[in-house]
Amino acid sequence: MSRSKPRALRVAVAGLGAVGFEVAGRLARGVENLTLTAVCARDRVRAAARMAAIDAGIPVLLPAELPEVADVVVECAPADAFAEIAGPALARGRVLVPISVAALMEHAELVDVARQEGGRIVVPSGALLGLDAVRAAAEGTIHSVRMITRKPPGGLAGAPYLAHHGIDLEGLEAPLRVFSGTAREGAAGFPANLNVAAALGLAGIGVDRTELEIWADPGVTRNCHRIVVEADSARFVLEIENIPTEANPRTGRLVANSVMATLKRLVSPLVVGT
Repeated sequence: MSRSKPRALRVAVAGLGAVGFEVAGRLARGVENLTLTAVCARDRVRAAARMAAIDAGIPVLLPAELPEVADVVVECAPADAFAEIAGPALARGRVLVPISVAALMEHAELVDVARQEGGRIVVPSGALLGLDAVRAAAEGTIHSVRMITRKPPGGLAGAPYLAHHGIDLEGLEAPLRVFSGTAREGAAGFPANLNVAAALGLAGIGVDRTELEIWADPGVTRNCHRIVVEADSARFVLEIENIPTEANPRTGRLVANSVMATLKRLVSPLVVGT
């Protein structure tokens, strides 16, 4: 007896910035076993107009309405909107795929909500690499994790940490280390830039033991991350240079690809990697 084909996962995208609009567009154009059912954005009129150019049948809803029509909610919104998107999704036992991983650090109680209500938080690798190796190493003992990030000055513009410490990057002519501390501190001070640091901490030894340096470097045109992991099972060095999106230089082009790979992983009959 043949079995019926499983129902496609219903996906809603919250936030239509550089990443969210790209993900919504790809889903609207068609992905096997994944169906775009709704989007949400602060400016609902503008969002509706943008979506009409892709698929006029996709409704623009409020964050609290997304779990009614979706099995998976992809959060691609500004960090200050994280809780109003993630909370209802997890309370309804949905899968949350968050981009604002730094904001998750500020709302750790949502992990308990997911546990109690049968929801899941699936964090994409985003603009990082090697999280599978870090997760595997964490099954043993990781002694240290150090991450050095270099970005063009414009890619760090607007970060709260810079404003709080009076750091001006205008006209910068040489590399400047603007931060040194833990991944938790860095993710809080650079919420639109260092979600990768929060993801690295979650995958490994925690955000309070993961060391982080951030450099504003006028000599680079890409968002560069170098990670060194010392563990009882291996020592490895990971390096990546991400090409920024044209719409938002703080975000790499790889992020939307990572979200799509994460969604496909949820429905694929073959999954490769830890």
